Amino acid sequence: MTEPSLRTTAEAYDAVATVYAEFARDSLDALPLDRAVLTAFAEFARTDSGPVAELGCGPGQTTAFLRKLGLDVFGVDLSSAMIELAREAYPDIRFECGSMDALDLADGALRGIVSWYSLIHTPPRDVPSYFAEFRRVLAPGGHLLLAFFEAEGGPLTTFDHKVTTAYRWPIDELAALAGEAGFTEVGRLLREPGEGERYRRGHLLMRVADATEADE
Repeated sequence: MTEPSLRTTAEAYDAVATVYAEFARDSLDALPLDRAVLTAFAEFARTDSGPVAELGCGPGQTTAFLRKLGLDVFGVDLSSAMIELAREAYPDIRFECGSMDALDLADGALRGIVSWYSLIHTPPRDVPSYFAEFRRVLAPGGHLLLAFFEAEGGPLTTFDHKVTTAYRWPIDELAALAGEAGFTEVGRLLREPGEGERYRRGHLLMRVADATEADE
């Protein structure tokens, strides 16, 4: 994401951090399919030891859920206000400020990445560079879980997200972009909007080829 876009997104979330954290704190409790997708990701990520990152973690509620599932997980977010709230709410989990397109991590450092509605504000032209960065920091055999607003048969489009401009993606188009970055699809879930929600939710579970597969 370009520097002005990063600044705009960070400032928008800083401004609503406290309200957003209150809204999001127990949001997974009423979403059994979302919990199921996260649980499936955790089972894949636990097959090998190593850290997992939630990128765009906000106030940390999903990172904390992943910790309860047994993962060695930490959170990264662009908003310093969100990171402060996450640290206060979950002092036993590491949270860091940072941008998903320029992570302070070595190549292959992670066993898994969760991007839980965190690419939704990224201009479409920048999404391939984010996938390339995800691919760089994931070890062979590592998994990526994406959650996003799905286009419901329509084209890629913007919508009036309550914080700042966001995008709804056709699931096949987003999967194809991830594929171009070196990811293979493991599975997908489309969930219809629930009470108080406007749009269908998309979930993609992707995997990086391991060393044996890469040699085939």
